[in-house]
Amino acid sequence: MSTPIRNMTPEEVSAALAADEILLVDVREPHEFADARIEGAVNYPLSTLDPSALPSAEGKYVVLSCAGGVRSVTAAQQCQAAGLDIHDHLAGGLRAWVAAGLPVER
Repeated sequence: MSTPIRNMTPEEVSAALAADEILLVDVREPHEFADARIEGAVNYPLSTLDPSALPSAEGKYVVLSCAGGVRSVTAAQQCQAAGLDIHDHLAGGLRAWVAAGLPVER
């Protein structure tokens, strides 16, 4: 049985990144990631996502993000279907992050 997807706020994700508790995986396409991204995020596009190829979180938990919060939920469902315990995502995606006034790298 899959774990419900947990919606994390931009502030929760920012605090977890600052505390080095999470590995933030951005599932947008490479051109989107190159345009604007959250510092510290790694890019694994949903279009080619292989859950078994995700990097080791090394004691952290994985949080997924995308542009608006739809692809990250899909990615979490794919990860769970592959047997991975990944159930956190940035609700609202990068748009919510920017709306919260948090910084992006360009």
